[in-house]
Amino acid sequence: MSDDQDPLARHYNSKLVETKERWARDGRGLTGESAAPTRRLPPGQHETADFPVLDLGIQPSVRADTWSLAVGGEVERPLSWTWADFMAQPQVEMTNDIHCVTTWSRYDNHWKGVSARHLLALVRPRPAARFVLLRSYDGYTTNLPLEHFAAEDVMLAHSWEGEPLTPEHGGPVRVVVPKLYFWKSAKWLRAITLMAKDAPGTWELRGYHDVGDPWQEERYR
Repeated sequence: MSDDQDPLARHYNSKLVETKERWARDGRGLTGESAAPTRRLPPGQHETADFPVLDLGIQPSVRADTWSLAVGGEVERPLSWTWADFMAQPQVEMTNDIHCVTTWSRYDNHWKGVSARHLLALVRPRPAARFVLLRSYDGYTTNLPLEHFAAEDVMLAHSWEGEPLTPEHGGPVRVVVPKLYFWKSAKWLRAITLMAKDAPGTWELRGYHDVGDPWQEERYR
């Protein structure tokens, strides 16, 4: 893969990424099981009270007063939000579990932010829209089916456990998609593109699953 195909390649922690690529090749953490979503802990996961910090060796410094979000692609009404625009939207609070592909799960996380459904109602996806690509300030990308992004428990979060999101956890704004492995919940969100055709993101290009359902153990391709 060339740098032109993957511009982030010039900046990431190569040893960290190589390790995770090896996990995909080796099937690290796979149990071969599947479970109904009614079971709280997905196959191969273990519960932790910690909130591990995982990134590509890059933690961009993004101030709220300079943050912006662009939403476009297969939508009727593209939009661009400043921080003031974002905070002026209806605010929701949600509590959910998160499941990382590295096998840890953390229960009962409390978030505050703007629901994905509210955002989608504003931009009006065209009939052709079937996928979403999330882009981050560190160059990271991840893709997911529109139906998963449009779920009622998905949000653009600015607070966790009653406090503003810290930079290491994706502040000022990150996506939270609790029904998929947490690499799909992009940190440091800067752009959302709705697409007619799927396009793999940073980890998907490196052997990770396009969807990432923890209960089906969709860790890798």
